[in-house]
Amino acid sequence: MDILRARDVEFDVITYLETPLDEETLRWIADRVDVVPAGLVRKDKNFKDLGLDAANYTTVDAVVKLLVEHPRLMQRPIAVRGERAVIGRPSEKVEELL
Repeated sequence: MDILRARDVEFDVITYLETPLDEETLRWIADRVDVVPAGLVRKDKNFKDLGLDAANYTTVDAVVKLLVEHPRLMQRPIAVRGERAVIGRPSEKVEELL
């Protein structure tokens, strides 16, 4: 957000834990980010605590289903501009999007 503010870019923030993304929106994002579907999933402590296996989450269908059920596992931030989307880490990805 600092990059956007510094460049005086208007933006909306979606607090996805309060307003979870639906399947259609997650598919839209998955089709536009510059990573394979598995790249949308955080394989952090929450992922491990759920007893999940990364090998089971390599397709768009599997990733979308997982993120609908466990939105906390979504990589973030995700920046969207027009028909393109990027995961905002490293922050240079957001600059490339602009």
